[in-house]
Amino acid sequence: MQSANMLLKKIVRSSVLPFAAQHGMKKDLFPLSRTLSLSLCLKQDNSCSPSEKLDLDAWKKVMKSGLQQEVSETVSEHKELSSLAAAREILEMWRLAGRSVPENISEEQLKTFMECPSKSAKKKYLKYLHIKELYKKNDKRKMDEKRERRLEAQEQASEAAEAKRNSFLCVWANSMDRAYNWRVAQSMVFGQPLIFDMSYEKDMSIREVTNTVRQIVLSESCNRRSVDPFHIHFCNFEGDSLYHKEFVKHYREAWGKLLITVTDQCYTEVFPKDKLIYLTSDSPKVMKTFDHDKIYIVGSVVDRSIKTGLSLARAKRLGLETAALPLEKYLLWNTGAKNLTLDQMMRILLTLKDTGDWKKALEFVPKRKYCGFVSKPVHELKKTLNLMNTLKLGKRQEEVRKESAKNYSRKLMQK
Repeated sequence: MQSANMLLKKIVRSSVLPFAAQHGMKKDLFPLSRTLSLSLCLKQDNSCSPSEKLDLDAWKKVMKSGLQQEVSETVSEHKELSSLAAAREILEMWRLAGRSVPENISEEQLKTFMECPSKSAKKKYLKYLHIKELYKKNDKRKMDEKRERRLEAQEQASEAAEAKRNSFLCVWANSMDRAYNWRVAQSMVFGQPLIFDMSYEKDMSIREVTNTVRQIVLSESCNRRSVDPFHIHFCNFEGDSLYHKEFVKHYREAWGKLLITVTDQCYTEVFPKDKLIYLTSDSPKVMKTFDHDKIYIVGSVVDRSIKTGLSLARAKRLGLETAALPLEKYLLWNTGAKNLTLDQMMRILLTLKDTGDWKKALEFVPKRKYCGFVSKPVHELKKTLNLMNTLKLGKRQEEVRKESAKNYSRKLMQK
């Protein structure tokens, strides 16, 4: 009997109590459970009081209410699913019609779309979702491209590492470096000096000094790989200057091993004045040939900071001879300044030193600065160029006159 009562209590708690709790009948249910537990004793013990009998009407109400709630929830779920399916069909039709509709939309976003009060609000919400989806796709595409670039860089790095590990290439590179260093070491004893004037730091900004040092590094590299290199001198070079800091950044440990001469003295104190020639584009004297017995000076100034007459004034104060490259003699120059970078000057001087050919040397001048090499006398070319400009100007004036006449006739017809 006790086991039957326990089983009946478990059934009541698992089935009846949740429905009774939803309808506020939890307090009245415990007497019912007690009545059910004692109903089995009525057959054996007739002395039980009539107040402990089962209330069947209350039991029926509880069971009916629970069944009705389950049916209503099922119906509401079916309605919601059907409305979501209809909304998805509408979105698919709009997408096929070419409207801004996202390709993937979640149930929450779909519910928000259905709750929009008007059609314009729905369109705006869909456009917002579409733009958001496009941004996500774009970010994903960028991440994929970045990943591909990183993989390509890793592959290139691995290939470069394999090439470096190749013993033949390593031996070749080491032998070439030794040959270059040997040539530069010989130039320090027997070579022609070339001076970089490092006294222009106060006349330049930090960015211009950085560009100057970068050009000098390229010049030194080009000189080291040449057949007959110059013996490079850095004159007026101070140890605590900005030049020194930038050179240390570029060369690092190799700065102290460079085969160049660095001094804080002026070039007039190291070399005789009659052998010095200051190369400047402001000089009235044009350089005709390369003199192997002279010592050429190049001002360490970038061509972006076009300071007219700065190097020429310094050379005149020191009483030095000056010279300019014959650019107009060999090149049909465009409008603009005739300043060149330091590495371009180094390549031109090295070519002149090796070959003495101006046409071959001036090939290192950027193509954008001139139209071509001079094949006729300069005065004839200037006449031809002026004639071409005059013809172009006259043709342009004729076109403007015809266009104004057309416009005037159109205005008369409109009136």
